[in-house]
Amino acid sequence: MNEVLKNILTRRSIRSFTEERIPDEAVEQIVQAAIYAPSGRNLQSWHFTVIHDRDKIARLAAVMQELLGNPNYNLYKPDMLILVAADRENSLGQLDTGCAMENIFLAAHSLGIGSVWVNQLYAFCDKEPLRALLTEYGLPETHVVWGTAALGYAAGPAAERPRAEGTVNYA
Repeated sequence: MNEVLKNILTRRSIRSFTEERIPDEAVEQIVQAAIYAPSGRNLQSWHFTVIHDRDKIARLAAVMQELLGNPNYNLYKPDMLILVAADRENSLGQLDTGCAMENIFLAAHSLGIGSVWVNQLYAFCDKEPLRALLTEYGLPETHVVWGTAALGYAAGPAAERPRAEGTVNYA
């Protein structure tokens, strides 16, 4: 089977990570894959905030615990987060960042790194105290976080979930 198709078909969401650190070279490759995603009208209005510091991730999780009213929320305790945002004036920002997220997940998987999409930041990214923390972490005020990629080495196997094959119509 073609290696690209094999990578797509074998990637699964990982929700439990080890303490092992992702090497800087792998981080650079994953971010480069995100940057090379397609974007509507080639605007490339996205902004990638790479948080590769467990203390900063814990601070972010603590703010989200407060906003969600969930004291157990922990962003899956990954080694790294990539916040994928787009300029709020870009009407295609959500679609563009979705393409970038997929590139992140596939690049990570090809390097043996697990990933999962975290979507809660979108609903709260303009609420305090989250906005202040995001600004401190370098996210421009003009941008909305459409998705967050949690990345790390898998602590166990991914859950196998069947795919719905009845959702395709060939006309």
